[in-house]
Amino acid sequence: MSNATTTAPVTTATPAGTTAETGARTPEAAGIITDARQRIDDLDGRIIGLVQERMAVSAVIQRERLTSGGRRVNLSREMEILAHYSDQLGKPGTALAMTLLELSRGQI
Repeated sequence: MSNATTTAPVTTATPAGTTAETGARTPEAAGIITDARQRIDDLDGRIIGLVQERMAVSAVIQRERLTSGGRRVNLSREMEILAHYSDQLGKPGTALAMTLLELSRGQI
């Protein structure tokens, strides 16, 4: 029987939000980044919910317009939406509005 003791390699669990996961160089910055990312995830969830709500409202409008003998799409209204997003968010706003319109009415 040997008196030598063997030790297992020491491994430490890396806590969530470490500098390796966030790209931060300090634990304080990693904590701030982790908290901010959680807030972004929460905001993204709300944004997705709002987009889904917008899609449902748009479907009601399209259904009523078609039922009354109108066209599925009102291009002048879409131009107003594009202008509004562009005014508020610049060129990327136009792209965002186009995506929202496509989600809400499908491609024409």
